[in-house]
Amino acid sequence: MNYENILISIENGIAIITINRPKKLNALNKATIEELHVALKTLEGDAEVKVIIITGSGEKAFVAGADISEFAHFSEAEGGRLAAKGQELLFDLVENLGTPVIAAINGFALGGGLELAMACHFRVASDNARMGLPETSLGVIPGYGGTQRLAQLVGKGRAMEMIMTAGMIGTEKAFAFGLINHMVAQEELLPFCKKIATKITNNSPVAIAKAIQAVNAGFKEGIDGYKTEIKAFGECFGTEDFKEGTSAFLEKRKASFPGK
Repeated sequence: MNYENILISIENGIAIITINRPKKLNALNKATIEELHVALKTLEGDAEVKVIIITGSGEKAFVAGADISEFAHFSEAEGGRLAAKGQELLFDLVENLGTPVIAAINGFALGGGLELAMACHFRVASDNARMGLPETSLGVIPGYGGTQRLAQLVGKGRAMEMIMTAGMIGTEKAFAFGLINHMVAQEELLPFCKKIATKITNNSPVAIAKAIQAVNAGFKEGIDGYKTEIKAFGECFGTEDFKEGTSAFLEKRKASFPGK
């Protein structure tokens, strides 16, 4: 597929998706969400891709929000469908993807941009990044999972304050809150993310996918995360990766995981 709003590069098992709408500060419009959906599904199906990094083009923004012009005149029903479709196509997809997804936040991550970053499995931000959910200043609330994921990551009280004030926080506060895993200089952002990604590529893709499933289960209503973990743990024993990993350990050599 030829993409108009994103760029993709793949090297050494690491795919980098760059949201490329610099004149709009990489805002998420309908077309970009659909392109990201296709790209993520395609990369997940590529056995050579072990880790995905999502970032924004330029030095100003990761994603500065949703494209408000697309939905400013929506009705209640249209607004509900917008949130439901967006969550299904992109945000829930990212969270539950079997391939690890790292958000490399290179500037403003606001509204839908922060929601996209929070859907990723973890986040690294440059020292100039600013994060927030400004939706209440527009008379609406976060609709792409922001009310749920922000509270999970930073706690209910901090999430309430960030959403109610519609303000932005910097990288240091985001790190202190647990919203991001690491903060680095902007020029070090992608090299740092690639370094973490390389460590991930050394491990079993099958085990990592099951670990993502098990961790996520603990945050889903009506699902017992411990039972999910037990089931996934047992399933690992039937994989070629388990046989290779244990054999390599006993033979004191580096494992070469087939990803099966």
